[in-house]
Amino acid sequence: MTTFLKGHGTENDFVIIPDPENAIELPPAVVAALCDRRAGIGADGVLHVVRSAAHPEARHLAAEAEWFMDYRNGDGSIAEMCGNGVRVFARYLQHAGHVTGGDLAVATRGGVKKVHIDKEGLVTVGMGRATLPEGEVTVTVADSADHSWPARNVNMGNPHAVAFVADLAHAGRLLDPPPFAPASTYPDGVNVEFVVDRGPRHVAMRVHERGSGETRSCGTGACAVAVATARRDGLDPAVTGAPVTYEIDVLGGRLTITERPDGEIEMTGPAVIVAQGEIDADWFASIAVPSRGTTPGPPAGQAGPSAETLNQ
Repeated sequence: MTTFLKGHGTENDFVIIPDPENAIELPPAVVAALCDRRAGIGADGVLHVVRSAAHPEARHLAAEAEWFMDYRNGDGSIAEMCGNGVRVFARYLQHAGHVTGGDLAVATRGGVKKVHIDKEGLVTVGMGRATLPEGEVTVTVADSADHSWPARNVNMGNPHAVAFVADLAHAGRLLDPPPFAPASTYPDGVNVEFVVDRGPRHVAMRVHERGSGETRSCGTGACAVAVATARRDGLDPAVTGAPVTYEIDVLGGRLTITERPDGEIEMTGPAVIVAQGEIDADWFASIAVPSRGTTPGPPAGQAGPSAETLNQ
């Protein structure tokens, strides 16, 4: 049997696979099957919990961070980083007794992230610095040629296109990746955020995450939105010497994003472990080595919204 847990950060939900010694194979078909909301456990992605020293991509980070977040998108593809995922990952480490709270470090493909778990249950993650590549970008809603917007190119260790719109409904269903131009801007795809104003230093967003479809929240996306909004508002902490904080409403709740004068971006929000169980060994084996004529279920982002019930 393979142990799993289920957790979420502002309803960006994850299947957590504890695997300290990196002994469990997770090919894309297995990840997609786990994330399938009808035939699997259901999630936006998988948090594979591995000791840094045991993973070939993270061994060089083992002296800085004991644990490596081997993150996979809902379609099985590998991602550099997931901000909500880091918070849930840290909450799992606390839940499992690997850490007690306070400050810790988590290794990711986007570098080592500093995390703080406070006494109220909120988790703050140092998300690194944003870069804003030059060049014009346009995003379009696939089902409405009339809905195209200029977008701000922001990189948070993964790519984002941030578009300011009059109404979040203009983004449509966001099941498929919104087309963007020029195509050469994002050769490996992009996360697309649609943003509206809610008040001073307060915006709301919807997001299409590459590899997962529309999700209830996206941590790196919220950071990209905060930076893009600050620049739109004429605010740059590196110039003014004062930090800038934005409240970002996502479909699953609210995140607080602060950009500091040194460029470091901090994200604060909740992280919850909701269930723990065992994956049936026969089911897991059938997905890992599918029989002839079988195919894994659709990625999580294509399955449509549904609720999953898990027994403790």
